[in-house]
Amino acid sequence: AGIGKRVALDLARRNARTILACRSRERGQAVAEEIRAATGNPAVLLRLLDTGSLASVRAFAQAVLREEKRLDVLVNNAGLTGLPFTVTPEGLEQTFATNYLGPFLLTNLLLG
Repeated sequence: AGIGKRVALDLARRNARTILACRSRERGQAVAEEIRAATGNPAVLLRLLDTGSLASVRAFAQAVLREEKRLDVLVNNAGLTGLPFTVTPEGLEQTFATNYLGPFLLTNLLLG
C-alpha cells in the first residue's frame, strides 16, 4: 500500500521488471495482480521479505542474486512505527531492525 505501491505501479508502467518484496503473500499477490492488470506488464513479481528478520533479508538477497541478471533500482521504503517494544528472534529491537538494519543489510548484500 502507499508509497511502495505507487512506485511499483510507476515502474511497471515504464515496462520495468518489478519485484514486490512483501511480508504478506496474500496482500502482496493482490497488489501484484492489480498492477499487472493496470499496466499490462506481466513482469510484476512477488517475493516474500520481512526486513525485520535478517535471515529473511539474507534469503531474499540470495534469491535475487541467483534469479536476476541485474538490478538497476532498489527502493527501500518498508517501515513501521508506534508498536510496543518487541525483540526479533535475532535479539534486535523490532522497529530498529525493520526500519534500519534490514534495509541496510539488504542494500549491502545486493551491491554484490
